[in-house]
Amino acid sequence: MTQSRDHGGNLDAAMARFGGTSNDWLDLSTGINPMPYPLPPIPQTSWEVLPRKTEMARLSNVAAKAYNTPARVIATSGAQGAIQIVPWLRAPGRAAVLAPTYNEHAAALRACGWQVDEVSKLDALAGADLAVVVNPNNPDGRRTTPDRLQALSQQVGLLIIDESFGDPEPDLSLAPQLEQDNVVILRSFGKFYGLAGVRLGFALAQGSLADRLADMVGPWPVSGPAIDIACQALADTNWQEQTIDWLAASSDRLDGMAQKAGWEVVGGTPLFRTYATPDATAAQNALAAHHVWSRIFPYSNSWIRLGLPKDDRWSQLEAAMEAATCK
Repeated sequence: MTQSRDHGGNLDAAMARFGGTSNDWLDLSTGINPMPYPLPPIPQTSWEVLPRKTEMARLSNVAAKAYNTPARVIATSGAQGAIQIVPWLRAPGRAAVLAPTYNEHAAALRACGWQVDEVSKLDALAGADLAVVVNPNNPDGRRTTPDRLQALSQQVGLLIIDESFGDPEPDLSLAPQLEQDNVVILRSFGKFYGLAGVRLGFALAQGSLADRLADMVGPWPVSGPAIDIACQALADTNWQEQTIDWLAASSDRLDGMAQKAGWEVVGGTPLFRTYATPDATAAQNALAAHHVWSRIFPYSNSWIRLGLPKDDRWSQLEAAMEAATCK
């Protein structure tokens, strides 16, 4: 199954077609937390000098504690930066991606000469030279237990687990048990902390695989300000707990609104929800007429995905969904 590299966050295209300014629009086409972590003061020196090894090590140590992992944590330019590196971790062969999912995994592998099979069952990944599982999955929220991932790691050459949406569900993560030398776990900082512009992510791995990842990202993969922000946010357990509660309540509220509109809950995570509609394109257009932007997918005529609005923008979403229901 071949997919184009389409993404959420393409608000420019929405404005070009439906008008309005960025302030008018409620962009729910991504799964980024709309209530971001409050930025701490950033020392002037963080802007002026290259990050020192001690600062990079501090970031890795704080992240390892936050993810409760014995693995080495390598900072990357967003989870996307790690996805671009993955195809180069071994010579191209046969890759298998548990699909449908975030399309950059298959696209990045194909661009580097891999033969990629997109499969619908976890068992179909067995025997691949490289296998990819997004957990929890984007966009349908499919979840794979750590035990099943442990077993899968013994059946593939290299296992990539993308946990970009895993922060609200720590029990789902394989990170605390990551001792194998053929597994890479990807984490996103920007999604849960609502600071996608920081462009920070992490790759977790062990042994020579971790060494190779570190060599490939180079000595300064992230900025000094990103280090300062992330070190505070990753250690702020009070904010994390409050945010997990807010996300859970907000996603339940969104599910209720969707069901009232006659949409069926497909699944998702606390950061985004995916619904089955009679016609996804028609639903997206109806919402867009009220300056609410959503995400639809080339492989489904019915699925539409919505992120969460800020606390003061729920009324705009509710009005748009009511109007969409009437069409």
